Amino acid sequence: MYTPAEDTFFIAEYLRNTKGKKALDIGTGSGYLTKILSSNFQYVVSTDIDFNSLNSQKPKMKNRICCYGADALNCKFDLIVCNMPYLPSGEFQDRTIDGGVEGIEVPLKIIQSVKNCLKENGSFLF
Repeated sequence: MYTPAEDTFFIAEYLRNTKGKKALDIGTGSGYLTKILSSNFQYVVSTDIDFNSLNSQKPKMKNRICCYGADALNCKFDLIVCNMPYLPSGEFQDRTIDGGVEGIEVPLKIIQSVKNCLKENGSFLF
């Protein structure tokens, strides 16, 4: 599970003042960002490819789905948030931080999975 770090806290500061109806947290890990979203949005969904991360959240958030990005979803969101892995890695060892050889391969796959889940005037924060 990805433990919240500087990049998580940076995104969290923005989210504290963002409100809406539906939000999605991709790669939720510990659920840190999902908790903030739950305070400001009526309906929040969180996804992660690691079932153990979803199961280890304390407290366990509602609407947790084990899938890659937004691949399993058929819903439109006002806001989609993803603290995605982006570090370049010659060898894929840690899916919480490894973004692929150039650091962009994993982010591009996540972005591709999101394109049908964002409302027309929605925002994607990563």
